[in-house]
Amino acid sequence: MKAVEISAYGAPQARRLADRPDPVAAPGEVLIRVAASGVNRPDMLQRTGNYPVPPGASDIPGLEIAGEIVGGDAAAMAQAGFSTGDRVCALVAGGGYASLCNAPVGQCLPVPKGLSDVEAASLPETFFTVWSNVWDRAKLQPGETLLVQGGTSGIGVTAIQMARALGSRVIATAGSEAKVKACLELGADAAINYRTQDFAEEAKKLTGGAGVNVILDMVAGAYVAREIECLAEDGRLVIIAVQGGIKSEFNAGLVLRRRLAITGSTLRPRPVAFKAAIARQLREKVWPLLESGAIKPVIHSTFGAADAAQAHVLMESNQHIGKIVLTWN
Repeated sequence: MKAVEISAYGAPQARRLADRPDPVAAPGEVLIRVAASGVNRPDMLQRTGNYPVPPGASDIPGLEIAGEIVGGDAAAMAQAGFSTGDRVCALVAGGGYASLCNAPVGQCLPVPKGLSDVEAASLPETFFTVWSNVWDRAKLQPGETLLVQGGTSGIGVTAIQMARALGSRVIATAGSEAKVKACLELGADAAINYRTQDFAEEAKKLTGGAGVNVILDMVAGAYVAREIECLAEDGRLVIIAVQGGIKSEFNAGLVLRRRLAITGSTLRPRPVAFKAAIARQLREKVWPLLESGAIKPVIHSTFGAADAAQAHVLMESNQHIGKIVLTWN
């Protein structure tokens, strides 16, 4: 098979297209002929040596794929309702930047009706992450307000659409007026330009002083103190990345008085059973929204697999809105 390897840690050019032995599916796995692979920020971290590969996972980067099942554990497939030839998308712990990839059956989902392989490949990493953190951990409820930091990222466009479709109000932040407009077009009730406005003050104004119920944060660092200030009573802050740094100083008195909860998680090292449970919830509650068009994949750019370095340059520029996808034509 063809695969995008990391020849050395460092710049995007450290990636190269190489030949690798075809993988063999283990018990409980399927082998997928990959049509498209999603590009995500953890891929950047792995490329620079800052995201160790979990034990047992492939050293090839890539956490989400879409394509056709071409083999694997027949009994596990049958139990999950899949068979050879089915089009699926899957969350994987590594190996996604390749023309063939193994995936646990429980982490596979059917390609939603009407979606292309490119669109399907853009779904697993962000949809699993958003559902696990915003609904499983933070327990966002219909009628509550969600603040999404970075509304035009892959995570952001997913969170905005999913929360709106499931009955919550959404405020998003973005770094330019064009991105603010994009957030509103995606369904956010309001959007804040964090370069020209204080997001905490604006969030309080937009909620009549009450504050937001849930915050999905990919920044951490100095943002945490301001997020604590704009959470409503019994509010929940979920940290899923630390792009702004790992250290935060905040008013713990507000946490006590408002009964706030601060939590966070990483998805990649979690066991298959945990991810399979998320997949079941997505299939039941979110996949129908994709098939009805209530939620739509947002694809910014596609690159051939040989141009993976260019895809990483684009992602690191922060100029994209939505997802970047590699294709294996």
